[in-house]
Amino acid sequence: MAVVDVSEELKSLSSTMESIEAVLDLDKMRSDIAALEDQAAAPDLWDDVENAQKVTSKLSYLQGQLRRVEELRSRIDDVGVLFELAESEDDADARSEAESELESVRKTVDEMEVRTLLSGEYDPREAVVSVRAEAGGVDAADFAEQLMRMYLRWAERRNYPTEVFDISYAEEAGIKSATFTVKAPYAYGTLSVEQGTHRMVRISPFDNQGRRQTSFAGVEVLPVVEQVDHIDIPENELRIDVFRSSGPGGQSVNTTDSAVRMTHLPTGIVVSCQNEKSQIQNRAAAMRVMQSRLLAHRRQEEQAKMDALKGDGGNSWGSQMRSYVLHPYQMVKDLRTEHEVGNPQSVLDGDIDGFLESGIRWRKQQEQAQD
Repeated sequence: MAVVDVSEELKSLSSTMESIEAVLDLDKMRSDIAALEDQAAAPDLWDDVENAQKVTSKLSYLQGQLRRVEELRSRIDDVGVLFELAESEDDADARSEAESELESVRKTVDEMEVRTLLSGEYDPREAVVSVRAEAGGVDAADFAEQLMRMYLRWAERRNYPTEVFDISYAEEAGIKSATFTVKAPYAYGTLSVEQGTHRMVRISPFDNQGRRQTSFAGVEVLPVVEQVDHIDIPENELRIDVFRSSGPGGQSVNTTDSAVRMTHLPTGIVVSCQNEKSQIQNRAAAMRVMQSRLLAHRRQEEQAKMDALKGDGGNSWGSQMRSYVLHPYQMVKDLRTEHEVGNPQSVLDGDIDGFLESGIRWRKQQEQAQD
């Protein structure tokens, strides 16, 4: 890499950082941090546990975001110094180290730039994620369980808390469906690009003849409902059934009928929760998921009206969005963005940042094309 190339690269990275800092509004971020620190220091903070968790979570997120921006700006300045020292001393090892750091900084700037593209109304929210087995029998149920694990591992890698609300186990292997939350700011905006149908092609471990099997699983991502959303559900619109919680293979894991199934009669939306210890806790958790689903239902109706007015016949999202091929070759490919990875196991272990980033950029391009 020529010196002039390094100089231009650093100018480009610095310019991108200026744009990122402007979008993030660092002065406002510092002001918000100060206000949240005052709230967190209040002696009665934990009298309201739910509000306390929101305050401390948001404070931690903003502090981390500000620290990452400031450290990245410092790294851009430092890498320029590394190149100058390497050139002045004609040190090949030092230059190699500087080039490695430049590549790392470039990647981190790209990742941070993607975050600034999350400007939708609900993008800053936490996420409710549902995974369900579709066509493909036991292979689809097994695939659905792999997808659930993939997202939970992704959250674990980023130290994002998660809470599993409900898992419906399949009879032979895998799951019929599962619902969980990812409790981090911008979890919804980030994971919403995962919504759609995922396809897996592999030699089925459940086929005695070792035949190749194609199976499908669906992913739904919703924003967590907040008080400002005004999702009021009259009691006469809900049917609530209780049943006994169960684990894999249909074995009882609870001797009381504590699991809750909630049906919204006007829309037919059904949610269930069985992972809490008491019926009251399961009912509260099911209500939170029901509110999120009704919020999404309302948004879909509003979008349908807008699409009808624009005459575009509906949204631009295709249903099938990603293929996971394990045989006859190894590849995971996003069918919208063309982003692909040759190591399916790393993806299924939670390494999905590349897919998330390309999906967010693709969605932004689609939105701009429609404007």
